[in-house]
Amino acid sequence: MRDDGSKLPFHFRYDGVSMVYTTEDSAKTPSQRPKFALAEIDAPRLDLALVTAVVAAEDALARLDERLRASPLRDGFCARTHFSDACASLWLAGELVHLEDLVLHDAEMDLRTPTHELTRAHAVLRARRRIAGAPPGRFLGGGLDELRGKGETAAPEQPAAFPVADVDPLGEEFAAIDAAIERSSRLLREAPGAASPLIQAATDPARTLIYDEDFDEAGRLADWRREVEATRELPPTLAAALALEAWRDTEPLEHQNWLGPLLVADLLRQRGKALSHLPCLNVGLRATPRERRQSQDRTTRIGAALDAIQAAAQAGLEELDRLALAEARFRRRCQKLKSNARLPDLAEFVLSRPLVTAPMIARRLNVSARAAQDMAPALGLRELTGRTRFRAWGA
Repeated sequence: MRDDGSKLPFHFRYDGVSMVYTTEDSAKTPSQRPKFALAEIDAPRLDLALVTAVVAAEDALARLDERLRASPLRDGFCARTHFSDACASLWLAGELVHLEDLVLHDAEMDLRTPTHELTRAHAVLRARRRIAGAPPGRFLGGGLDELRGKGETAAPEQPAAFPVADVDPLGEEFAAIDAAIERSSRLLREAPGAASPLIQAATDPARTLIYDEDFDEAGRLADWRREVEATRELPPTLAAALALEAWRDTEPLEHQNWLGPLLVADLLRQRGKALSHLPCLNVGLRATPRERRQSQDRTTRIGAALDAIQAAAQAGLEELDRLALAEARFRRRCQKLKSNARLPDLAEFVLSRPLVTAPMIARRLNVSARAAQDMAPALGLRELTGRTRFRAWGA
């Protein structure tokens, strides 16, 4: 404290980067403050809470990524965590999606009609897989439209379901009708007095029920990207926490806000902190108390995001230890088998899924359902349902 009662400047250094807390910044109105200047955070609390949280998150995430870099279980670990993070994303939105239902839905073996929540969880799962399979940071820029399904991408060629031996006359007639309809529609769209697609979309009553015409997604995304770019000199985990906080404040997307934690996880890959996996931020946020995640205090929310990164990394380390023990047990079971035995293939499949069923095993290994039911106990898999029918096994 100075003699006049004002606070002294506070310096937070990381790899030569300095952030300064001054009385002049605290006197500014919220609209005049830089978006990510730490002026809203009290200096002693920043020193004790956020700095410690940054160090802990950096350490835990680095440990997990380094272990995965040299681990033969990396692919199986990443495949399993996609499922758990997708379920956690729906949990944060107030919806309950069972992990086994998501696994079966992904394998196209649903036991019942998929619910809307299950469909949304599968969309999160597919988005995670696309982000993890792309170069780091690809979807943080212009590739986001492609991830959302709004980009102009060529449709993949679909192979014919059945070989066509002879020409179908009825099929030719239908093809000619479809071509005539398409030509008529094109002529109507290009007519001089025809309304443009934008006007048609604006006057569509069904669209106004779903979309807000005043919602400026492009402008909000541009603002969020500028705020993320302003954190380039900060530690990766602190930058990720601030990017997550900015996504919460800005709400760039009108209907797909669940993409925020996935993009922030990709930001950690782009900044070089998680090169071997896509962090499961939703899993960490689920482990963080709601009171801290939705606190009115900005410092508490940023600290909760840092704790979520640490919790996600710690959960990943525990899962990797468990998979390593299971892999060692499977290896002992498969030591004296013949070279053409299928148990090693089953072990690899089990390590890449939270659970498996007899039809899933039969499809993956190209064996009968009866053989699949016999192979699961032979490998020492744990039965998860306690039933004699419609059983499922896990590692």
